[in-house]
Amino acid sequence: MKKMLLILALAMVSFANAQKGTILVGGNIGYTSTNRDFQTEKDKNNQFDFSPRIGYQFNDNWTVGGEFAVASSKTEYEGMTETESKLTNFKAGAFLRYSVPLSETFSVFADLGAGFQNEKSTLETATGRSKSKGDGMYAGLTPALFINMKKGFGLNFSIGGLGYEALNYENNGPDVNRFYFNFGKTVNIGISKNF
Repeated sequence: MKKMLLILALAMVSFANAQKGTILVGGNIGYTSTNRDFQTEKDKNNQFDFSPRIGYQFNDNWTVGGEFAVASSKTEYEGMTETESKLTNFKAGAFLRYSVPLSETFSVFADLGAGFQNEKSTLETATGRSKSKGDGMYAGLTPALFINMKKGFGLNFSIGGLGYEALNYENNGPDVNRFYFNFGKTVNIGISKNF
């Protein structure tokens, strides 16, 4: 099979046109499968992520809530050296959203999220298994556009954001600090409903 990248589900569910006193429920789900063939070896990677959130709109423009995310990745290598690597990531934190209606159809909003994260990785080779674990924090800002289709049901569009992540690994492992600015590099499209 030739090189293939399959993204099955990438849904950003949020609520930009909600009213004061409403509960907001949403999240993202995604799956990616990648196969690469080289002359002497090949690898296969499967990634899954799920990140629900729930919030309370305490003002016509402001929402506060909690969020968490679970992601896992498994890569199998075949060829001269057969190995397998697994990576799991967990995040739990809070978010604050500010939304501005532009008309009855369009609204813009920005989500600011921050919290704790944990990452575990395992590498299995013919000579043995190694594990690593890191804890840290994350923070991110994501602007988006909401299009109201009918009675609060609509579509959300975001094209990236900016953020910071830090992980400190155990057993004299590395300290990882990552800043990202990916406007225009990623696209999220989803649905939403104001209850």
